[in-house]
Amino acid sequence: MSGWDSYRTVYCAELRAAAREFDDHGWPVVVQGDDTVLLITGAALDVLEVPAADGKRMCVILRDAGAVVPVAATPTGSWWYPITSGAALPTELRDVDGVRLHTAGATVLAPPSTVPDGWVHWRVSPALTGYRVPPADLILSAAVDSVRRRADLDRNPGAQRPAEMVAMGGR
Repeated sequence: MSGWDSYRTVYCAELRAAAREFDDHGWPVVVQGDDTVLLITGAALDVLEVPAADGKRMCVILRDAGAVVPVAATPTGSWWYPITSGAALPTELRDVDGVRLHTAGATVLAPPSTVPDGWVHWRVSPALTGYRVPPADLILSAAVDSVRRRADLDRNPGAQRPAEMVAMGGR
């Protein structure tokens, strides 16, 4: 057996284990092929997808609020957050590029799915939160805050530090 074949065998086991873990905690899933797990939105959870830069700002906002929530990252430059189902996308987010609310039976690639560009992975594992789905208003509020901060940064980028101010490691 080649290294690639043994890797795929192990990886498929990891994929099936992830799907079972989601299912055991009430997160509806479908395993599609040997390299994809899809979460099904609309019943147990919905998913808010944002550009990675907004996702990073959202993590800072949530951490400052003392909230630890599951966050997944994709190789295509987006992060997603599971949220309680049934919420509507706030007006402030409706026309923002890269922001999507997946609801009503939509599917979302879940870790450890692979795509041609790489793999979907957890930035914060749902195991750290006991697979509790965070309230939609908490996550949507953080997303609105992130988009506002992005707009502020675009208007007022701030001063850059001179090169000599950058700390360099030494031996």
